[in-house]
Amino acid sequence: MRRSLTFTCEGATLAATLDAGDGATGLLIVSGGNEIRSGAHRGMAELASIIAAKGHPVFRFDRRGVGDSEGNNGGFRSSGPDIRAAITAFRAEQPQLTRIVAFGNCDAATALALHETPVDARILANAWVIPSSGEMPPPAAIKDRYVRRLRDPEAWKALISGKIDLGKLAKGLGRLAAAKPATPDSLADKTVRALEASTIPTTIVLATGDATAIAFADVWRNDPAIPVARIDTASHSFADEVAYTRLVEILLEALG
Repeated sequence: MRRSLTFTCEGATLAATLDAGDGATGLLIVSGGNEIRSGAHRGMAELASIIAAKGHPVFRFDRRGVGDSEGNNGGFRSSGPDIRAAITAFRAEQPQLTRIVAFGNCDAATALALHETPVDARILANAWVIPSSGEMPPPAAIKDRYVRRLRDPEAWKALISGKIDLGKLAKGLGRLAAAKPATPDSLADKTVRALEASTIPTTIVLATGDATAIAFADVWRNDPAIPVARIDTASHSFADEVAYTRLVEILLEALG
C-alpha cells in the first residue's frame, strides 16, 4: 500500500512516499539530479511497486528545495542531512526494519558515496564524477566511442568515403587532448576515496553504453571488495526492458 507523508530536515518539511511492506529489509531510493521522487517517467515509482510487491518496504523522498519539499536546493553535495533524515523517518514508519539498503542513480549514487549515512548496504548506479556538464560527452566516453568505432570496418569505410564529419572528429580529438587527470580535490577522486574508505557493503552498477557510467569506470580503481555489475545498455536510467529487469534482480539480491 502506497501513501504520502512528510518529515523534517533542519527545519524544512520534506515530502516522501512510502510503499509499505512487512519485510525486515527496506529499500531507500534517493533521487538523482533535480528529479522528484517519482523519478524520470515515473521509473522510481514503478520500481517501488515492484520491490514492495516482494514484501520489502520502499521509501522515496524529495530533498530540500526539490518537488514538494521546502528549503533551498543545495544539490547532491549538500544532501547528506536529507538522506539521514529520510532514514530516520523510514525507520519510524516501518519499525520492524532491521536492514536498509540505499539505491541511487547518477549524482544520487555520488551523494550516497560521499555522505556516510546509516544504511546497511548500497547499490550505486552510474555515479556522477564529471566536474561540469557541457555540450560534449566526457573524454572517457569519447575515447570509448572511438575505440569501438576503430574496431568496426564500416567506420573506416565511412571515413574514407567522407561520410564522417571531420569537424566533429577534430572537436572530439581536441577534447581528448585537453583532458586532464583527476586531481586529489576533484569530484572523481573524492568519490573514489570515499568508496574505498567506507565499510558499508556496496555494489556498483554500470550501464555499459552510458557516458556517465563510462566516465566513472575510467576513474574507478577496481577495488576487489566492491563488486561491479555491468548491464549491457546505453540507457542511463536502465529504461529498456532487459536492463530494467536486471536492475530489479540486483536490488532484490541485495535486499535478500
